[in-house]
Amino acid sequence: MIIEPRVRGFICTTAHPVGCATNVREQIAYVLKQGPIADCPKRVAVLGCSTGYGLASRIVATFAGGADTIGVSLEREPSEKRSASAGWYNNRAFEIEAEKIGRSPLTLEGDAFSDEMKKDFIERVREKFGQLDLLVYSMAAPVRTDPDTGKTYRSVIKPLGAPVEIKTLDTETGEVFQTTLEPANEEQTAATVAVMGGDDWKRWINQLADAGVLAPGFRTLNYTYIGSELTWPIYWNGTLGRAKVDLDSKAQAIRGRLGADAARVVALKAVVTQASSAIPVVPLYGTVLFKVMKQLGLHEGCIEQIDRLFDKRCLTVFKVKTQISQSLGVAIADPALQTGMGLLFAFYMLALPLGIFFLFFVFAPMLLLSALGPTISVRSGAGGESPIITASIFSK
Repeated sequence: MIIEPRVRGFICTTAHPVGCATNVREQIAYVLKQGPIADCPKRVAVLGCSTGYGLASRIVATFAGGADTIGVSLEREPSEKRSASAGWYNNRAFEIEAEKIGRSPLTLEGDAFSDEMKKDFIERVREKFGQLDLLVYSMAAPVRTDPDTGKTYRSVIKPLGAPVEIKTLDTETGEVFQTTLEPANEEQTAATVAVMGGDDWKRWINQLADAGVLAPGFRTLNYTYIGSELTWPIYWNGTLGRAKVDLDSKAQAIRGRLGADAARVVALKAVVTQASSAIPVVPLYGTVLFKVMKQLGLHEGCIEQIDRLFDKRCLTVFKVKTQISQSLGVAIADPALQTGMGLLFAFYMLALPLGIFFLFFVFAPMLLLSALGPTISVRSGAGGESPIITASIFSK
């Protein structure tokens, strides 16, 4: 079978096994080059393990931390007429490479929102691990069926209260255009919270705790994104922001049951994923953001971020005054929020609609790089001070 790219909207519906395997091996090579990570949990679960930050977490835990892992993802197998999904090929490539170093990964394919998957998962954990030390929740899906009610919810990405006019990018044509997004109603907002909030995360942890498969000192991480003020009208101040509020409340509930260090929501930088491509303005924002970050030597992909997150050598304790109403618990320092980078980013965003992008390719970077000092910006909290970057997410 000859595999050719087929694109529908912002999604490429085909994937090549060789390309996926190469991508996985390149991420592994990066992790091995950074060296081993001490004190990494040895029995690790990753929900949403097949792509993006979930795949990176599994790779770092295995190849830098020496962990055995169990992953869950919903992927499409190959057929005679169609290639598998990229995540399916990624899972197989990861398993092959992990087995080469003596690890025994286990991957479950199915709907992680369902109680049936949770029950199967618990039995597999009992058989293979006994208990878990760490669970990473890295799932992004547009639809979820509530196991209790059987009701299916569909998330929407919309502002709240009033229409929002924004510039965005057509990923098929490369055209930048102005669009107006109508606000979500209460039902749409509630559905988005049901899908993308913290209910399923909490459900997973409660069922695992009830089954007795969480080890003493167990930790769980849930990945999120904050972004900058440029994306907030559609992101933080919209339906997705309401889901983030719910996510944080569920993290607090987990900590209330399992201990103060048990659950953390981790804020990571913008990356190109299927999920992020679906958010209006983010494709345009990311296009400019990556160019600026690369010029300033700050750009990181999923594997660089997660290796830095897991490695305690790169994490520092901070307490900061918050400007956001949610307590994120722990956030990796996002280079995208640094002051100098923000100024250069503003140059590009102003230049883009005027068609004079090239004017800032040389002069603005030189100016800002000369003035840029060691600066860090992190965000979190609940109206006061909150420790958002721990010395180690695995420290006792």
